[in-house]
Formats: sequence, C-alpha cells, structure tokens
Amino acid sequence: MKINSIEVGSFRNYDSAKLEFHNHTNILYGDNAQGKTNILEAVFLCGTTKSHKGSKDKELIKLGHDEAHIQMFIEKKGVVHKIDMHLRQNKAKGIAIDGVPIKRSSELLGLVNIIFFSPEDLKIVKNGPSERRRFINLELSQLDKVYLYELGEYNKALIQRNKLLKQIYYKPSLVDTLDIWDDKLVECGSKVIVSRENFIKKLSVITRQINEILTGNKEHIQLVYEPDITADIFLDSLKKAREKDLHMLVTNVGPHRDDLCFMNNGVDIRRYGSQGQQRTCALSLKLAEIELVKEVMNDTPVLLLDDVLSELDRNRQNYLLDSIDNIQTIITCTGLEEFIEKRLVLDKVFCISNGTVRLEKQ
Repeated sequence: MKINSIEVGSFRNYDSAKLEFHNHTNILYGDNAQGKTNILEAVFLCGTTKSHKGSKDKELIKLGHDEAHIQMFIEKKGVVHKIDMHLRQNKAKGIAIDGVPIKRSSELLGLVNIIFFSPEDLKIVKNGPSERRRFINLELSQLDKVYLYELGEYNKALIQRNKLLKQIYYKPSLVDTLDIWDDKLVECGSKVIVSRENFIKKLSVITRQINEILTGNKEHIQLVYEPDITADIFLDSLKKAREKDLHMLVTNVGPHRDDLCFMNNGVDIRRYGSQGQQRTCALSLKLAEIELVKEVMNDTPVLLLDDVLSELDRNRQNYLLDSIDNIQTIITCTGLEEFIEKRLVLDKVFCISNGTVRLEKQ
C-alpha cells in the first residue's frame, strides 16, 4: 500500500498544508521545531486514529482554532481510498472513509498499516512496562481487529470495576456486584492475553533473525511475554486479590500490568544490557514489524522515520536503509547531507519551515 497525499488544516503549527508523496522515499527536512514531525503525526493519526505521542485531540488543534482537519488519500491493492478526520475541542473526533462516516474508530484500523520509528523508540527496551504495552497494543491492533475489540472491552470493564471499587468504599453493600465485572474482565482479558502471546512468539522469531545479522551472529535476542496473569488462573487470582483491590481501590491483576522482556544470551537487557545492545534490539524490533505486516497482511506498510538516523551508528544506518528499499518511507531530518553521503535515492524532497511546506524535488 502507499499514501498518495495528505492535507492538513489548523493542525499543530499549520494553517494549511498539502503534500503529495512519492511511492518510495520522501524527505522532510528543516530546522528543529518547524513542523516536520507534525506531518508524520498527522499521517499516523489518520491511519491509526491515535497520536504516536499519546496526545489528546484538543492538543493537536492549532492554538486559537476550534477544530482541525486532515484528509489523506491512500492506495491499497490498486484501489484509492479517502480518509477524512475532524478533530474538535470538546467532542469526539469525526472520521469518514470514502465519504461515509464511521461510528467507531476501530473501523479504520487495518485499512492503513503504518510503522512509526523515532528516537524515543530506541528507549523502548529500557523504559517502563507501560511503553512496551503501548507498543504491543498499537502494532497488534493494526494487524488484528478482533484483538482491538477485545482490548477495548477489557479497558471498559477495567474502568467500571475500578469505579465500583471506589463506590464500595462508601457503600460496602455493593461488593456483591463485583462478580459481574470480574467475569467480564476475565472473558475479555483472557483473549487479550492469548493474542499477545501469539503475537510476541511470531515477532520474536523475526526480531532474532534481524538482530543476529546486525551483530554478526554474536547476539541472540529472544522476546519473552511476561503476562501479569495467565488466562487459566485469571479468575481465581482476581478473587484472591479482591481484598487488596478493595483496600487500594484499583484492580491489581490483569493484562493491564503485562510486560515484555528482551533476553540476550540469557541476560535481561532491559536491566543489564549496554546502550548499544538496547538500541540494536529496538531497531531489530521495529524492522521485524515490517516483515510481520508483510506476512500477516500480505501487504507492505508505510514507514515513518522521525530523525532516527542521527541516533544510529553507520552499521545500523546502513542496515535500516537497506531494509526500506521496497517500501514507501517518509523521513524527517535537519539536513540532506547525511542522506547524500549514504547513497539514499531522494525521490521527493520537501523543505519545512515555520509551518509551511516547499517542494524542492520531485
């Protein structure tokens, strides 16, 4: 698949801008804080309904404006689709596909497969578990709509159960109603756990192969799913933790507490790996996503690289550039010299300055 164009209005620091992309390599260059990443954010948002930064809709609207608009044309298996998105200050976002409004954001996922790679992703190995859960959820939701639905239902049940725990503090007679939410939490949560386990098994195989190439077969990465609780004992564990939940007023067991471990030759590199090992693992993880999308979706994703080459050494840069040879890529950078030196073909070049876009090469 490929993205043909994107147009934004009142988005971040842009009054309006339109970019028509090449189906291979697109460069957005300019000084820092000019709006390069904002274009990538608009692309990612229009394809996944979420900001890669986790920003709220109202934070994406240009200061002083009531709403923002994004329109993106994509081409998937020879068919062109139009995605329209309206962001509003105090209302839920509005989304339409080919002119038809959709009722749930989940209806958009799967139409566009996007992989976002930024310097922050290089920290995914050593940062906290919430960031790794977010990575799993974002990637798996694009590949599996059933997972997206079950995750949504689980989160709704978790919110309701936590609200009930707080209500019970003031009205103890409500405690018997916890069983209803326990059952719902286990029903959806067990499916989330199984989906995550299968996803990480597949991703681990590809990540290991890429990592071995990057390290000259010196390192052997294994991704290990660390569920807070397994599906078969979820309900029992939830009941055993009830007294603790009632004391702390939150749900203490479930997949909302899962983690992902990265083992290298038997060593947990989250805690004991060098910075180089952690970065190589993160790069391998991102490149493995590309291969997994190809395998599961029988299509190529769009890759967004946000100033990431400047964070990698020459060996990792070259491997990354070789890996994107056959997919559409949109890259941000502060200057073009680094790309010219590294024999990257610049199919289309945009200069970004203070929220304006100037096409320099096509």
